[in-house]
Amino acid sequence: MAEAKIGIIGGSGLYQMEGLQNIEEVTLETPFGPPSDAFIVGTLADTRVAFLARHGRHHHLMPSELPFQANIHAMKQLGVEYLISASAVGSLKAEAKPLDMVVPDQFIDRTQRRISTFFGEGIIAHISFGDPVCPKLAQVLADAAASLNLDGVNLHRGGTYVCMEGPAFSTKAESNLYRSWGATVIGMTNLPEAKLAREAEIAYATLAMVTDYDCWHPDHDSVTVEMVIGNLSKNAVNGQRVIQAVVKRLAQNPPASEAHCALKYAILTPLAQAPAATKEKLHLLLKKYL
Repeated sequence: MAEAKIGIIGGSGLYQMEGLQNIEEVTLETPFGPPSDAFIVGTLADTRVAFLARHGRHHHLMPSELPFQANIHAMKQLGVEYLISASAVGSLKAEAKPLDMVVPDQFIDRTQRRISTFFGEGIIAHISFGDPVCPKLAQVLADAAASLNLDGVNLHRGGTYVCMEGPAFSTKAESNLYRSWGATVIGMTNLPEAKLAREAEIAYATLAMVTDYDCWHPDHDSVTVEMVIGNLSKNAVNGQRVIQAVVKRLAQNPPASEAHCALKYAILTPLAQAPAATKEKLHLLLKKYL
């Protein structure tokens, strides 16, 4: 089967990865159902990578409908150890302007309908999640973005990503509440991915690309789909350049990540007594601890 140590999840506007060569389209099954789409595995900057369009290549899946468990499990099947999530976001701070890039280091969960764990059914695990992204991978990502000096794009290292349910955008009251919390950007997808990637012992970081000022900014109209789409296409070009630079750096010097042994002390259930069916379902995640 195709293999890749680096995975890329492309969000709104980033449905394909320019520059991929020796492409193989891989359809995977998981114990959690099918992923959002087939994976595109190919060579980028002389390195094998696995690309997945988060919402499907024709953007047919709502944030609440995304098969998060299947997507991350399939990444694990492919051998992914480092996962870069490219995502469209709204800005909650004046200094994070449309077309800017943010590499968040924190999340706030405002979702209501998401399954954000692989565990249950007789096997319980509680991962450490104080630092929800891998700081070393986030640094590689931010350094790669900074090295490009993208025209008109400011890079913001660190910040808090509010993950909302959607699909509607925020009310002004909600937007101002999140601003009062000190949050930086708002999106609809990344927190379940970050939790599941940690359970799968995959290092995870987000490249958040700002499309709009949500609806709080008095000098900007409330966010519209037209506004978002206009900036998505510009962000997609910049995002692809950043991802190529990240892949090059990761291939040359892959950092050690605490995420790679996240389950070592997280599993509370004695696996010898755990249900056989659940052990089989989670075998890919548990095999080095069985």
